[in-house]
Amino acid sequence: MIDVVAESYPHLEQGSIREFKNIMIDRKYWNDDRWNESKHLYTFETGSTLQFQSYDKLGKAHGPRRDVLFLNEGNWLPWNIVDQLITRTRDVVWVDYNPVAEFWMHTEILGKRNDVESLKLTYLDNECLSEAERQEIEGRKGNSRWWRVYGEGELGEAEGRIYTGWKLIDEIPHEARYEGPGLDFGYDPDPAAIINVYYLDGGYILDEVLYGTRLDNRMLATTLKNLPPALTVADSAEPKSIDEIKSFGVNIIGTPKGADSVRYGVKTLQAQRISVTKRSLNLIREYRNFFQAVDKRTNVPIMGQYEGECHALDAARYKICSLIPIIQRKEMLAQIPKLPPRARTNPAL
Repeated sequence: MIDVVAESYPHLEQGSIREFKNIMIDRKYWNDDRWNESKHLYTFETGSTLQFQSYDKLGKAHGPRRDVLFLNEGNWLPWNIVDQLITRTRDVVWVDYNPVAEFWMHTEILGKRNDVESLKLTYLDNECLSEAERQEIEGRKGNSRWWRVYGEGELGEAEGRIYTGWKLIDEIPHEARYEGPGLDFGYDPDPAAIINVYYLDGGYILDEVLYGTRLDNRMLATTLKNLPPALTVADSAEPKSIDEIKSFGVNIIGTPKGADSVRYGVKTLQAQRISVTKRSLNLIREYRNFFQAVDKRTNVPIMGQYEGECHALDAARYKICSLIPIIQRKEMLAQIPKLPPRARTNPAL
């Protein structure tokens, strides 16, 4: 019995499950009849099973034992759940992770157990990496924090993250109010991103709709027209693209920009209570790897400058910044006491 565990099913579906299927098909081992889609479980001819699972509550980890446990991107799994899973594993535990910051592997495992082996690998050890992918990775050497972790495989620093405290949720609550999408333009190599924004009980919910390269304006417009009717707020740096998308029947405007507008928008997002759907994989990745830029000579933060991809983050920022004054006005009006019926009908008032 083999279990592959990650923080969410969307993470598994876009990562481990896809890779498992590709490997099995490539080697001509795959048999559709042996795959249980609802349970994410494959049963081999020998009777061995491989199941992909996600545990978001401690109680779920108090389940059946297994022989082999593989923790995929273990740094995003909480220790209390991991501890229970390890305890209920008979033979061996594998963990892969990017060392973005110290986590339970460093505080609970390494140096505290004598049955652990640790192996550091970088992109240079990946024999399946294409030349284009290698160049893409090496093109980011200028981002010192990113390069230290993803280029050199060294432990990163927890300090300096721009956004923290966002909550991951399974689905958008039924009672959440749909506010509309934000759009960040891109083509190649930078992706375009569309993020839906919802409002609920003083906080915002973000849901990734689209994230990809080589998407022209017609494709973007088609995606936006398939969403519920609402105003799209896009990057105003591309007025020609906004006009073209508008010509397809999309209600769209550019976000206001001015001196220090990016820093203002970032600070605005930092002040909000934000939740993100677990299926928003690219948005979550950007959220976790967006840092304050630091002067390499003095190690002093550079105000208003940031390190890391932010295409999905920018799309969310455009929309939320356009909503703040409206939401504040609605909440202010809601706090004004309503006049009694007689006073409202008195001509003298």
